[in-house]
Formats: sequence, structure tokens, C-alpha cells
Amino acid sequence: MRYLYLLLFALTYAPLFAQGVQPELPRYMTAQEEALLWSQPPAPVLATGFTNPPSEPVRHMGEWEELQALIITWRSHPTILTEIVRAAREECRVIICCNTQSTVTSAQTTLTNAGVDISSNVEFVVVPNDSIWVRDYGPNCVYANDVDSLYLVDWIYNRPSRKKDDTLARTIAPYLNLPLFETVSSPTDLVNTGGNFMSDGMGTAFASELILEENEMGNPYNVSVKSEEQIDDILYDFMGIQRYIKMPTLPYDAIHHIDMHMKLLDEETLLVGQYPQGIADGPQIEANIQYVLSNYNSVFGTPYRVIRIPMPPDYSNAYPNTNGDYRTYSNAVFVNKTVIVPFYEQEFDTTAQRIWEESMPGYNIVGIDCNAIIPSLGAIHCITKEIGVNDPLHIVHQRLSDVEDNSVSNYPVFARIQHRSGVSNAKVWYTTDLAQPWQSVDMIPVDFQFDTSHVWLGGIPQQPGGATVYYYIEANSVSGKNGVRPLPAPEGWWKFKIKAASSIDEAPNSLLLDIYPNPARAITCIPVSAMSKTNGTIIVRNTLGQAVETVFEGQIPAGNSNYFLDAATYTPGTYFVELRAGDRVTVKKLIVR
Repeated sequence: MRYLYLLLFALTYAPLFAQGVQPELPRYMTAQEEALLWSQPPAPVLATGFTNPPSEPVRHMGEWEELQALIITWRSHPTILTEIVRAAREECRVIICCNTQSTVTSAQTTLTNAGVDISSNVEFVVVPNDSIWVRDYGPNCVYANDVDSLYLVDWIYNRPSRKKDDTLARTIAPYLNLPLFETVSSPTDLVNTGGNFMSDGMGTAFASELILEENEMGNPYNVSVKSEEQIDDILYDFMGIQRYIKMPTLPYDAIHHIDMHMKLLDEETLLVGQYPQGIADGPQIEANIQYVLSNYNSVFGTPYRVIRIPMPPDYSNAYPNTNGDYRTYSNAVFVNKTVIVPFYEQEFDTTAQRIWEESMPGYNIVGIDCNAIIPSLGAIHCITKEIGVNDPLHIVHQRLSDVEDNSVSNYPVFARIQHRSGVSNAKVWYTTDLAQPWQSVDMIPVDFQFDTSHVWLGGIPQQPGGATVYYYIEANSVSGKNGVRPLPAPEGWWKFKIKAASSIDEAPNSLLLDIYPNPARAITCIPVSAMSKTNGTIIVRNTLGQAVETVFEGQIPAGNSNYFLDAATYTPGTYFVELRAGDRVTVKKLIVR
């Protein structure tokens, strides 16, 4: 499939090359570019920014975090770019990179004629560039110490003949007055591409194995040979990636970029493209997702949530395995409270819009017709690049699961909340009826004298059985910045359901009794009482819900039994001991001093 694309491109554009005319470049490497790459290795890239990694720990931002700007390059497909600007300028600045001043004038005219207001939140910058695919060559945003200074990180673009593209970050960094760190000098000279990188904002990133192939022995990019471990080290040092999950490439995706078939919606949710059974890349996508689910949990220590979204056929009802276009709905971009999604045909788009709206309540889902660009193997995500805010108020929370026991007195809500000035206060807002006013409860820092993980706790009061509880988190920094999560709250929210009350409620077979000693410093007893023998698991979790230790897994005998953990091995703070037996979960709080 890849070589068919390259052959068609070469046959179509060979006369233009002969006349010295540069056609608009597709996302994939053209036949001429590939031939040149293997016959003439590119010269080393000369750095203009910092080539050593940041001196302090850094965190790569998640794409759903708050943005100050969205970057695009004004090349081909002005209709699509116009609609991106129309939607994005309502949320943040849109920086339009133009090759020349005449391109600026052309872009301004096009946007104005289309009724787009360019008087505010739209900026035009003359920036040398070769192609529209700014996702792949644009800068990456990282924060020092999680939420401090914003830095830009730039890799070597895997299209060395597009030299102007690979300099864009060097123009944008001074324009935004941000430091630029570059992975261009051995031994940290790294070839990578933005469409093949996706981060959860908490130290985990995903990619295809393209990242290994492009930096291995025999690579044509003239970069030093690197093992997987060395690549992981570079991503850790420059971008704070502690866990770099790589999946086999797909047979029909010629560019091997994961943004063509999957997207992280939050720290624990994967939106995954789905083909009809046995079609095109469907089998390999499914194998890759099962590999992830079998070997990795989310940052919260629990399995990833997977949401499937169709990969539709093209106009002729063809899929990529029969030379159809690589249509995708996962190739979308977050722009604060808006998500811009590629659309194709109404009969398929309505399903995709429903899935996006159900997955991201409160977000404005904007569809843009991408039939003109998708033959070049890219869509919305591929032609946009996010720039995070300079002072993020970072809120991380694992949504609450449905509650089986309707007799609990409250529902604890934990969140990691950070701002560089500190957090002054936080609240949980909740309601069981979206047509009624929201109510709030204060959150407090958890074990402030021991815990430096910035965790806050609030408790939603007991609600009636059968209710659905909607909630969100609001916080204020010491400097006065206000933030919410989800970002569109209160129009956006998380929710959980409470088991309906029944006239005859069976008593749980197994109960977790009071843990002692509590607070704990050494060997600690976890007593369990069971009416009859049953299979069960005892897990200790931290305040973010991450599994710290599995104390026991197996058959719990009838009667009373004791299980033990060594609190001396734990960092002082608050933990929760969870007993799972049958369809019941009981939890006890444990303080480690």
C-alpha cells in the first residue's frame, strides 16, 4: 500500500519536479524524497537551542490540558484551515505560520471572505515551512517540575528534505519567548514525529515501533545508533516520559503514526479506531490494544478504558486494504473546551459525533470535512499543534466508579492539584439533576505534613439509591488563577451511579474489619470476616487510586482470618485497603506514620 501511494505520487508530480515547481507535499514521504534520503544521507542538524536536557525534572503535557495557542501552517487546503481557525479562535490564540508576507495577505483575505473574525485571537507569523503537517515537525510542550516554567522540545523531523519544516520550532520559540531544547546532537540526536507520539501528561507515552526503526543501526537519517533503552532515556531526560509504550506498526498505515487510529482522551481512556472484523488494519490494531491492556495499567494502576469508534470506508465503500482512503475519527485535536474532529460523510459522521459527545460530555464537538486531505494520509490532528499555557492549574482525578453499596455515608473524591504558586482552596461540585443547581463540598489537603504529592480530598454526601451523581472539581491557586476539571465544567462532568435500593438486600459474604494498628508504622493486621469461603483480593491503593501492593489473592476461608502488610516499607501518608470478594468491594482507610 505504501509503495502504491509513492508510485502514484511520483507519476503524478514528476513533470512538475522537472519544471522546478514544488507541489504540495503529502504527509508520507514522496518517492523522490525517499530516493534522495537513501542515496544522499542528510547533513547533521545544527542546534540553535539547548542540546542538553532541562536541569530540572519535566512533565510533557496531555493534549487535553489548557492551551494558550494552536499552531497551523497556511499551505494547501485553505477551506479546512479556515474552519479550524473559525472554531479554535473561540478558545485560544491561533498562530498561523506563513511562508511569505504574500501568504499572510492571502490567508487574511481567505479568512475574512469566509466570515472569520481575524481581529482577535488570530496571529500571522512569517515562518519558513515546506508542508502543512505541523503536528509532525512542530515543538512539544513540557513543564519544569510539573507546573513551573514552560519549555519547548524539538526532535529531528523524519523528512530531512523538508528542511524549512524542521526549523519552525526555532522561529516559534522566540516568538513565544520560550526556551527551546533540541535533540539534535549525538548521543541524544533523536528522529521522531509528532503524529507517532501521545502522552497522558503523567509520564506515560505511546508510539508505534517506527521510533525504534528510525534510530536503529542502518538508519538513513545520519543519527547515532540507539537501543530502545537509550531512546527511552532521551524521552525521560527531555520530556519526562517514564514509561514509553511501543506497538507494532500497522500493515496498511504507510506512515505508521498512531494518531491515525487512536487517541488518549484522558489519563486512563483510549479512543481506538475499529474496522469491520478482519478488514485492513483492524486485526493489528486489536492485537496492539490487547497487548497494552495485558501488559500496562493506566497511571492510576487500573486497566485502561477503551472506547471504540468506527474507521469508515471511502465513497466507493473501499478500505485501505483495497486502496480506499484511510478515513479516521481519532485524528482530532483538543482546543480547550472544543474538540475538532475530521468528518467525511453524514451516514458515518453522525455515529462518530455521538461517540465523541458521549465520551466527552460538555465539550463542543466540531466536525470539519476532511475528504480533500485524507488521501495524503492525514487530517485535523496532523495539521495542528498545541501550545500549553504558561501557568497551568493542573488537576488530575480518576473518575469514580459506580457504587454497589448504597449505604455508604459519602463518596471520597481525590485529586492531585498543582500550581506553581500553590493551591489555596478546592471544591467538589455535585448534583443528581443537571436541571437543578450544583452543590459543593470543600476539599482539604491529604496528610499535608507528610504528603508532598499535592493530593486533595473531598467527600460527596450520601445520595439515594438509583441516583446518578454528576460532579466536577474546581480549584484556585494562591496567585488567584481559577481552574476546573473537566475543562468545560459545569457543562462537562464526570458521573457515577449508585445501586438502587432493594427491599431484600443480601448481606455481603465477606467484610473488611478495622485495620490495626492504625496509624501504622510496622507490621499491620488486616482482619477479614467471611460467612463462607470465597475468592477474594486485598489491594492497598494510594490516594490517586494506584495499586501499591496486592496483600492477598486467593480463597478466603469461612470465619475470621488475618492478613498482614509491612507499613515500614510505605511512604508516610494516607492509603486505602480494598477487599474485593464476589461482586462486593469494601474499603478501609490506613494512615502510615
